[in-house]
Amino acid sequence: MIGNILLLSLREIQRNVLRSILTTLGIVIGVAAVIVVVTLGAGTKAQVQTEISKLGSTMLTVFPGQRRHGGASQVAPPFEMEDVTALRRETSMLSSVAPMSIQRQVVVYGNGNRRAQVVGTDREFVNVRNWELAAGRMFSPSEEQSGKSVCIIGETVRKELFKEEAYLGNVLRIGRASCEVIGLLEPKGQVMFSGDQDDVVVVPIKYYQRRIAGNTNVDQIYVAALDDTLVDAAQSEVEMIMRERRPSQPGAEDMFSVRGVQEMSIAFQSSTAVMTGFLSAIAAISLLVGGIGIMNIMLVSVTERTREIGIRMAIGAREKEVLLQFLVEAAMLAGFGGLVGIALGLGGALALAPLLNVPFIVQPDMMVMAFIFSAAVGVIFGYMPARRAARLDPIEALRHE
Repeated sequence: MIGNILLLSLREIQRNVLRSILTTLGIVIGVAAVIVVVTLGAGTKAQVQTEISKLGSTMLTVFPGQRRHGGASQVAPPFEMEDVTALRRETSMLSSVAPMSIQRQVVVYGNGNRRAQVVGTDREFVNVRNWELAAGRMFSPSEEQSGKSVCIIGETVRKELFKEEAYLGNVLRIGRASCEVIGLLEPKGQVMFSGDQDDVVVVPIKYYQRRIAGNTNVDQIYVAALDDTLVDAAQSEVEMIMRERRPSQPGAEDMFSVRGVQEMSIAFQSSTAVMTGFLSAIAAISLLVGGIGIMNIMLVSVTERTREIGIRMAIGAREKEVLLQFLVEAAMLAGFGGLVGIALGLGGALALAPLLNVPFIVQPDMMVMAFIFSAAVGVIFGYMPARRAARLDPIEALRHE
């Protein structure tokens, strides 16, 4: 019986190919939209995880923060090197602590120049940021202590200023100061949280304070937990130490803040999830419209085939067989629309992924769910026309012109 019903349903769909295609358009658009949104959402999530690994998944950043006084917000005093020393001395869950001060400066070599980030820090900077050297070496302890004019450059600075020339041993000018290039950082590329990571010149913190900033401030402190599982505990420990060093009035806000890369990731992924949910809701409306379209066409089909239904009932077809035939037709239409929508959605996601700079990640389980959901839409919206067909009076149906 099932085989006959499937053949009859397929024959009926083939008899009105154009109308069948138009009927499924709503389902096609809805499913395609869902597949595009979900596929790009998965790619964005994977991209965020990649960006976190570039920044260092165990890294925390300590900022001076702000404090409120008389209803107004004031920037808290900057850190000093003593704060960095205290963190290194008193913590037990940190693998590295690095000071960091940063400015955008014009960097010049020969006839070329560009604005790059100039970072004043020390040797632990590469450990905190999980960054390797591609060539050369890091600062020596004596160079850090004396604030010697040496620097390590990123790949973007090397490409833009040195091109094919040798860079190790050459002198780079930073504003009115200059430094000898002693190393090259491994390329990290673009990071959505902080731009081009390779557009950077790293110098000893003492050199930065004396020759570039003109003060002894430390803008931020980078710290790295011993491993991923200790990030929260390390953050609590850092906060406890900093509260002792930068006490606030009882009930007042801390004069610092500690933020982790994971927090930024969670915030970004939450925003992405909200956007994905919003777009999926719009796609669901399209599926609803598609289901209504199927119901409408099936009602028309029942009216057109009333005499045929009467003949089938007269020669012995039972009510449930007629009901099942129309339900199968509706499910086949919606399922076909679902398959076409999945193919179009994958094509659209494949085309958009390079434009949005996210990986193309296929999710088979989501495609199966989309197909099942589209077929379910056909059954749900096809039930009323099928029920009307099944309850026709055979005699009245035979009289229908």
